[in-house]
Amino acid sequence: MKPTLYIIIPCYNEEKVLPITAPLFLEQLKVMQSEDLISLESKIMFVNDGSKDGTWKIIKELSSKNSSFIGITQSRNRGHQNAVLAGLMEAKDQCDITISIDCDGQDDISVMTQMVEEYQSGSEVVYGVRSSRKTDTFFKKVTAEGFYKFLNIMGAEVVFNHADYRLISARVLKEFANFKEVNLFLRGMIPLVGFKSSSVYYERYERIAGESHYPLSKMLALAIDGITSLSVKPLRLIASLGIAMSVLSIAGLIWAIFSKFLGSTTAGWASIVAAICLLSSIQLICIGIIGEYIGKIYLEVKNRPRYIISERTENNEKK
Repeated sequence: MKPTLYIIIPCYNEEKVLPITAPLFLEQLKVMQSEDLISLESKIMFVNDGSKDGTWKIIKELSSKNSSFIGITQSRNRGHQNAVLAGLMEAKDQCDITISIDCDGQDDISVMTQMVEEYQSGSEVVYGVRSSRKTDTFFKKVTAEGFYKFLNIMGAEVVFNHADYRLISARVLKEFANFKEVNLFLRGMIPLVGFKSSSVYYERYERIAGESHYPLSKMLALAIDGITSLSVKPLRLIASLGIAMSVLSIAGLIWAIFSKFLGSTTAGWASIVAAICLLSSIQLICIGIIGEYIGKIYLEVKNRPRYIISERTENNEKK
């Protein structure tokens, strides 16, 4: 029996690119249907993440013209990860498999065929992984690859060079629904669910139109969320640093006592100021890391909804 596929596409202020990429997604959907890989009930679901432009209007127009297009809109902008989650949770009871992908046309849409084939071969999760970063600037390449390596060093299990282009079966999604975290880092959370997984590799292109919504500040925020949401290793490093500094302090105290008795002490403000500045900066960094974790706990215990769907397209209204 052919699986029903829902392609989940988060959108935020994408009125320039959506009219270009929507037909490409539809074409790929029809290709997979013609090859008998997926059922005719398969859909393309756009998730409007509180866009301030005409994105939602375009989604409703696409939906009214073709039943393969459906859409939901959030009550306000809640971020890329929450938008993807909203689409996945909306689709999990209506399909057999989902593929999440950004709408900017940078990810190779044709790779979806390989993803579905991998699913039919037994994989419950199929990761879309970039085979190279030729289209990135030197700075972007170094920082991005360093980001993945640093996450792994910090104890977060992530697939190298994989973002949010992936196939997930409904079976996995139903188990993933039991993960109630407010602080989302999907590329690190999905591997925690388990089940058989595989990867497909592709070249990433330049953005077709519009501007990127992921500047350096957002990338750094995502990195911090990924580390603090998935690992306590920074806290352990703080403890190790504290022990090391205590050992050095004891050694310094012993040295000071011996120097006093040997009469070789010399007055010097520079060394004292340097030591104070070093220890103070270390303390502030440690307090900052601890504060980040406390902030995460604060948000989690509130248990606020991670997304709120305010409207659906007419052909996607729940019965």
